[in-house]
Amino acid sequence: MIKYVLCWFPMVLLAVLNGAARDLGYKKYVSALAAHQLSTVSLMVLLGAYSYWVVKTWPPTSETQALRIGIVWSVLTLAFEFGFGLLRGNSWKQLLQAYNMTEGQIWILIPIGVALAPYLIYKFVLK
Repeated sequence: MIKYVLCWFPMVLLAVLNGAARDLGYKKYVSALAAHQLSTVSLMVLLGAYSYWVVKTWPPTSETQALRIGIVWSVLTLAFEFGFGLLRGNSWKQLLQAYNMTEGQIWILIPIGVALAPYLIYKFVLK
């Protein structure tokens, strides 16, 4: 499992690069909500492709292990996001705002997608 934990770290780099593309690129041309939504979708694509590569390169031994990998990745992602956000001085209210789907915020799809990707790739692509 340790190799899969180590495989999580490049996901942070992908997220940072994705955020930089948003902030330095298209954010000035669209609304804040649209930028958030585009950024979420593009990060899902990036993380999906990366997850595919990891699972194909180091296949899990079972569906259960694939699900565990995704859950660990999701927990690490949430811990990083909230920990880093709090260190930057954001309040819990500010951090949770990105998960408010009633206002069009779709960031919840990231931890869900990260949690399910290894399992779905293992079950529907590798088998």
